[in-house]
Amino acid sequence: MTISVSESAAQRVSSFLENRGKGLGLRLGVKTSGCSGLAYILEFVDDLNDGDEVFEQHGVKIIVDAKSLVYLDGTELDFVKEGLNEGFEFRNPNVDGECGCGESFSV
Repeated sequence: MTISVSESAAQRVSSFLENRGKGLGLRLGVKTSGCSGLAYILEFVDDLNDGDEVFEQHGVKIIVDAKSLVYLDGTELDFVKEGLNEGFEFRNPNVDGECGCGESFSV
């Protein structure tokens, strides 16, 4: 099982953690939401939980809980800028479909 992070995403996460002044890394997970069933969550991690998997690349740690890892295996977290828009992008090979607004996905 693996999660990868692009260099641009790692730089953005590092910047957020530095501005925050603390944190082990960034949690990537899923929750039940939206019309397609699942949505991504991103949150800072100060302490690891039992069952957390830690993936480190480009100097940042991405933490994933065991339940989410089943849906996220093989995902790459990227940070993209297009014109005035910028944000994290998830390249998840497990996704079967997405809702029309792009807020949720199904596996």
